Amino acid sequence: MLAAQVALLEGIGIDAARRRLGALNRAGYLTSERLYLAEPQAYAVTRAGLGVGRSDLRAPRDPDPATYAHDVGVTWLTAAARRGLFGELPQVISERRMRSEDGRGDRGRETHGVRYIGSGGGWSGGGGRRLHYPDLTVVTASGHRVAFELELHQKGVARRERILSAYAGDPRFDAVVYLVRTPAERRTLEASARRVGLEDRLRVQLFRWSGDHEPGTPRAAGRRPSSRVPNRAPSRRVGAARDQRPTSTPRPALRRTPAARPTEPVSR
Repeated sequence: MLAAQVALLEGIGIDAARRRLGALNRAGYLTSERLYLAEPQAYAVTRAGLGVGRSDLRAPRDPDPATYAHDVGVTWLTAAARRGLFGELPQVISERRMRSEDGRGDRGRETHGVRYIGSGGGWSGGGGRRLHYPDLTVVTASGHRVAFELELHQKGVARRERILSAYAGDPRFDAVVYLVRTPAERRTLEASARRVGLEDRLRVQLFRWSGDHEPGTPRAAGRRPSSRVPNRAPSRRVGAARDQRPTSTPRPALRRTPAARPTEPVSR
């Protein structure tokens, strides 16, 4: 988690967030690491921090440069959802929480993950190959369940349609929201959704990183989508802190999410 994300989540300024994180780091409740010189400091909870917070989750894995951008983007999405930027959401469930609860082997309850078509009746705990997990699951005030997928790199057709088929076969999800970078990626997803029968529950949203800079890439190599999403509602920018915004912290900006209206047709 970045200081700017804490600022969004808590509704405080960036400097205040940095002070809080620094104090928790010095107390041993957080780790602090800068994976890239051009990126801000990243923080993660320690076992001691989990104990103080009475969390039943394990300590998170060490930061991985290969998934850094995705982790940053999903954390922005989670912070925005918890802050209420997508409407009233009684439940916001992270992938880590979903995998943890499914991995405990309580076969008397439904899994969070969606089952791949053709996986049979077997159950695979901890997110094995028979289950797919959204990056984030939310439940709206009206009780609708919505899955979010941040797609930084488009998957091959077989893998993509296997995942979409799993959603198509799971009536628990009223909508599946994919966040992609380009109109071409959106069209590809929509075509796959039609083939597997998910078109009525799929919505594909365009997003871009602030400054058109993907976290973990050199500034000169930051990609610019072929079609930019207009920033019509600045207050909806994921990653906007209340008091001040860091110009050096990449964050995804996206259109207003349809999570609060999952019962409407969501294919475009």
